[in-house]
Amino acid sequence: MAALGRRLVLAAAIAGLAYTAAPTLGANAASCPPGTEPFAEYRLFFGRSQGEAEVVSEAAWRAFLADEVTPRFPDGLTALDAAGQWREGSGTIVQERTKLLLVLAPPGEDAMKRTDEIADAYKRAFGQSSVLRVVTAACVSF
Repeated sequence: MAALGRRLVLAAAIAGLAYTAAPTLGANAASCPPGTEPFAEYRLFFGRSQGEAEVVSEAAWRAFLADEVTPRFPDGLTALDAAGQWREGSGTIVQERTKLLLVLAPPGEDAMKRTDEIADAYKRAFGQSSVLRVVTAACVSF
């Protein structure tokens, strides 16, 4: 339970840091190379297990993506399969299949709010304690 608490505190701290940093990520029109524009890159990591049981099937993930993610980011996104790993407080290495969601959006609180909503919906739907989110500045062109 202590390890879970530490993970929750770490996830909350990262989410809070990302939330406060989102509007001023550093990429702006002046710092981006010609032909690109500033965006925020959101990376969300969704664990698929509880204990040793996988609770998020491919069908459940596809439904979540269609119902919760796509309506919030209809302009586009990328979802990848990943292998997650971390060390519990006991020293045990835990591994699980993971989904990695990549979203590029204009920087600001609106996109951050939508990623909050997605993370909250995932935790509720699948009994997860956290969703890791990383927010970085990016210069993009389409």
